Amino acid sequence: MASLLYRLGRFSARRRWSVIIAWIVVLALAGVGFGLFAGTTSSSISLPGTATEKVTNQLKQNFPSTGGGSGSLVFETTDGKPFTSAEKASVGVLVGDIGDMRGVSGTTDPFTAQKKLDDQRTTISDGAEKIAAGTQQIADARAQLDLAQKQLDAQTKQAEAAGMLDQAKPQLSRAQTQLDANRSKLDTESAQLKAGKTRLDLGSRLLKLTGDAGIVSRDGTAAIGTVSFDVATTAVPTELKDAIVHAADDADISGVRVSVSNEIAQTVPSVIGVGEIIGVLVAAIVLVLILGTIIGAAIPLVSALFGVGVAVLAAMSFSRVVEFDSVTPVLGLMLGLAVGIDYSLFILNRHRKQLKQGIGLSESIGLANGTSGNAVVFAGSTVIVALLALNVTGISFLGLMGTVGAVAVAVAILIAVTFTPAVMSLVGMRILRKKERAMIGHPDAVRIPDKPMKTWRAVITLVVGVAVLGAVALPATQMRLGLPDGASQPTDSSQYRAQQVIKDKFGAGHNAPLVVLADLPKEAIGDDVLRQQVAVGEKLADRPDVAAVVPIGASSHKTQLAFEVVPRTGPSDAKTEQLVHDLRDLPPIATDAGAVTLGVAGNASANIDISEKLANVLPLYLALVVGLSLIILIIVFRSILVPLTATAGFVLSLLATFGGLTAVYQFGWLSTIFGVHDPAPILSFLPIIEVGVLFGLAMDYQLFLVTGMREAYAHGSPARLAVQQGFHAGRSVVTAAAIIMISVFAGFIFSDSTTIQPVGFGLAFGVLVDAFVVRMLLIPAAMHLLGASAWWIPRWLDRLLPDVDVEGAKLERSHPIRAAQPETVEEREAVLTP
Repeated sequence: MASLLYRLGRFSARRRWSVIIAWIVVLALAGVGFGLFAGTTSSSISLPGTATEKVTNQLKQNFPSTGGGSGSLVFETTDGKPFTSAEKASVGVLVGDIGDMRGVSGTTDPFTAQKKLDDQRTTISDGAEKIAAGTQQIADARAQLDLAQKQLDAQTKQAEAAGMLDQAKPQLSRAQTQLDANRSKLDTESAQLKAGKTRLDLGSRLLKLTGDAGIVSRDGTAAIGTVSFDVATTAVPTELKDAIVHAADDADISGVRVSVSNEIAQTVPSVIGVGEIIGVLVAAIVLVLILGTIIGAAIPLVSALFGVGVAVLAAMSFSRVVEFDSVTPVLGLMLGLAVGIDYSLFILNRHRKQLKQGIGLSESIGLANGTSGNAVVFAGSTVIVALLALNVTGISFLGLMGTVGAVAVAVAILIAVTFTPAVMSLVGMRILRKKERAMIGHPDAVRIPDKPMKTWRAVITLVVGVAVLGAVALPATQMRLGLPDGASQPTDSSQYRAQQVIKDKFGAGHNAPLVVLADLPKEAIGDDVLRQQVAVGEKLADRPDVAAVVPIGASSHKTQLAFEVVPRTGPSDAKTEQLVHDLRDLPPIATDAGAVTLGVAGNASANIDISEKLANVLPLYLALVVGLSLIILIIVFRSILVPLTATAGFVLSLLATFGGLTAVYQFGWLSTIFGVHDPAPILSFLPIIEVGVLFGLAMDYQLFLVTGMREAYAHGSPARLAVQQGFHAGRSVVTAAAIIMISVFAGFIFSDSTTIQPVGFGLAFGVLVDAFVVRMLLIPAAMHLLGASAWWIPRWLDRLLPDVDVEGAKLERSHPIRAAQPETVEEREAVLTP
């Protein structure tokens, strides 16, 4: 591989314009593909096979009106006074217009719905009074019948005593018949009244379960309208959601503010913002400082931007046939920029070092490509493998994220070993400062340490470093996973306002309604439907964290009942998550007809299921990556202890990163600095992304630092001195590369998207910890303490392992460093120019 990259570097240097133009053509083709075939991205996340999905499918089949997704339109008066008739009418018009949109199965006018609910309460109240009055009337009628019966009995006795019974018998018989008929009529009315009273009692008990659940707030200043869709919320086209948002924004109802809930107003984050631009500018400043020339700093930036353009545009060209999550292209952009700058920098730094040693331009480019370029290819390959391994999780959107990220890294590698050498050839000796050109070939141009680290210093560094990382990792023990809701959106957003109004006016649980599906033991007939609803509803309402239970109805075949359960807590609250589990874990509910089993669905339930499934996959993926890390490092370093220390360091930095994420975004520490206004659970897929990306980047820094140590040891330096020499050789470029990567990732912390912000923080903080604490402090200290034993490997294993020669030592031996004369007139003039 080193020889191939050496020849490729020389070819790119000789045919520089051909290579540059070829990449420009590739970029143009990617842009054409994007323009012709790009689709839209989605900000929703769904996973097949969850418990929520199973219940949702049953709801679609048996309760068409509830089987699709739904969102809320929140109306609030701006003057704090109750809605006027004109305002109510305008709200009704807006809700009706949205209901006519294609893909919307129905809408709920809050004022009409509230009136129906109030009418039901009034009807039950009036019915109770009527039944009480009817009961009294029947009692009075029975009393009159009893009195008439007594009178008739007395008349019969009198006629019998007077011996006139036979003459009076027909008249007495007719009177008795009439009394019996009246008594029978009363019995019928009494039975009907009793049945009505039973139904009324059942209805009253059901209504009582709804508690304070309302659609218009008690003070009359806020109302919730509902938009129902034909399909699940995650499957609703972005165009339809945008149309609803625009309709709400354009409604312009005087005196009324209209806000759209997060289920509808989920936004697709912009790929480039102010924070991202600042991050790139910081990277540019670092490049100028380390390379000393603006033209040298421009090479990694231009290379990275070219690579990002090709990778993201090419990937998004498939977004019409493959559903892209909105985070996917942003992750590709993050990785492409970060590794693209770093990989080009590694090769460029080696090239500058060789030029200062006196190697000719083309030869230096070839050697830099064959040595540092070889390490770039190998390091980048570990990143690619880690990202592609996300497909092993079986979670489609994660696999797609990993694939797009891997494509971005692969393009960055190709750019680094072809485009960068071509541009370096174009720049020539101007890559060096004038003072550096004057020192070309001087023995002091490159300083090599001649003393190892102090052992006591290594011990203190290792102990303190591990203790600090352990302390930082502590919050991770309480890390919870979840998906963003309206409360995590910017405070001036429609979603945030909608969630806060609902929380303040109706209760936090109204932002997280659950749908409970009850499977009856057999078909319910007549009043049995009401009885079953009451039995199940009261059992659900018994849960302390349930604020209200609202019956939705029965299926057409009367074998299933549906309820809306309103928790007392919000969608991201731990108590809501526990409530979902409690409801699912309830034993079958005993009723007169038999046992009833329950299932739970709803947006909050779906988010919980997705987060738990991702959390369950995390240990498997982490084990896969750690195992992969050990295998790769054993092959690269031909050692047992070096891979173990490297992997242990990766685990430490990963746990510390999780701790930092939890502290900032879940606990709210330093919230004002990072703009966390409402702490919430950690983004559910972020830990898995962190594992994949940080593993690859950690291996990058491990390779570029420890290969230098191995190279020095292989060239005859004592083991502990080799550690210092390798560290000294790689520290400046690794420091610069880490600062650049941190800057690029940190730029996304201040993105407009609350989904992107923790991703940027996690990657930036992870690189900070891994590069500066683990790779540049703990690993050198551990390597020093291990001494020569660090490079021990069983002979049988050494014979089995392939010789990958990551550092390109064989290439250097076949192309020894020499103070070569400048190869061209341009080089000669550049060297001679003071």
